[in-house]
Amino acid sequence: MNFWGIINLKLLLDVLFAVGFGLLLFSRVKEQRTLWLLRGYLFLVSSAWFIQRYAYLPLTSKLIDAVVLACSLSLAILWQGELRRLMELLGTGRLAVLLGNPPKEFRATSTTITQLVDTAGKLSQNRRGALILVDLGSDLRPEDFLYSGTKIEAQLSTDLLINLFATDTPLHDGAVHVKGNKIISAGVILPLSRQGISRYGTRHLAALGITERFDRCICIVVSEETGTLSLANQGKLERPITSSRLQELLVNLIGNQNSMGTNKSSLSKSPLSQKTNPSDNINDNANSKDSDKSESLTNIKD
Repeated sequence: MNFWGIINLKLLLDVLFAVGFGLLLFSRVKEQRTLWLLRGYLFLVSSAWFIQRYAYLPLTSKLIDAVVLACSLSLAILWQGELRRLMELLGTGRLAVLLGNPPKEFRATSTTITQLVDTAGKLSQNRRGALILVDLGSDLRPEDFLYSGTKIEAQLSTDLLINLFATDTPLHDGAVHVKGNKIISAGVILPLSRQGISRYGTRHLAALGITERFDRCICIVVSEETGTLSLANQGKLERPITSSRLQELLVNLIGNQNSMGTNKSSLSKSPLSQKTNPSDNINDNANSKDSDKSESLTNIKD
């Protein structure tokens, strides 16, 4: 008896491709509630396919098709940001980002973290608004921004970052794009998030918007109104934080990215973990007072 006559090769490939696509979706979903919704939706689709192929139940098939259609429309509204990002990645051919493959060229050292923390601390002390986008390997391109800003291509330094956010310069309202040990561009306009519109200002919404679309990037935000420090990561905002807390978060996040190509212990054992930012005490007192205020009072420029 012919083995391939028993097993339908086309059906086998169909099932294998469907299972592979489902595993890819599950590997990219990290939020537990979203994972439950995806499981339920795929279960309905699988049930509809099984009934239509192996059982002659026209009424049941029509009911399940109607439920699948209603769920598809609901998920399209609920996940419109994620679906838009998927279309953008497919349209630009960036399958490496879609599949979650980390770029090999990402490099950052403990000096990078020190400079970022020092810059944020000084800007917070002077209550100068700032938005620093740190690319941890998302392969961000100019088309990912509303406006790609002015190309800098300079070595990262605290003095340069502070000058870029000077209030008398045309670049201070936008974000500074940092990758590894280099400043890529300044005056970048980021896409805004739709969550917390009445609660956060423009800078915080921009930080949430870009980190919602790209997993491996973070945003450091300094409020112009209160000097409060914030960190956005994967569409979530932690605020208010002190300089020491910012340093701890950056060590964990950048250390995890560096561990893909280098030894993470070399970063965690660096003198950075023992260094104290001189502005911590000032920021601790300022942020403790700011935490008692309603976040809805944040200036729209922030």
